[in-house]
Amino acid sequence: MAAQGFSRNDVGSLQMQQAILVAHLKQEKEAVDCPIQICDRSAIDPIVYAVLTSKTIEEANKRRNILVNIPEFRDALKIYRQSTFLLLAPIPDWLIDDGVRLLEQQTQCFEAFQKELRDLGIKFQVMGEETRFREERVIRVLGWLKL
Repeated sequence: MAAQGFSRNDVGSLQMQQAILVAHLKQEKEAVDCPIQICDRSAIDPIVYAVLTSKTIEEANKRRNILVNIPEFRDALKIYRQSTFLLLAPIPDWLIDDGVRLLEQQTQCFEAFQKELRDLGIKFQVMGEETRFREERVIRVLGWLKL
């Protein structure tokens, strides 16, 4: 998003969140033949950020509805509902400032992701303090994948 001229100051912009959603879905579509996809972000991220940066509940609902009703997202949602998402709990050591992500309100953000995944009917697993080391996370994911 930085390449498109967006910065952390634009996180509250619905335009930025729509651009992120569409860009991510395009990348996912290009990798559709891969049976296992591990992504740092998903098309859920812009929905969560659009909700979190809203000033009122009404605005949050309106922005969420705009994003979840984008036809490409509706198509992706069918695949998401057959998948399992991995959600990392907000561990300070894991947070990296890339100039775009919201680093404040990590607990609220984590809770918003869980709510959104549940509301959309997407299965997810959470990793947190118990898997501080990369090797532990890899072993856990391989176990979930039965590899």
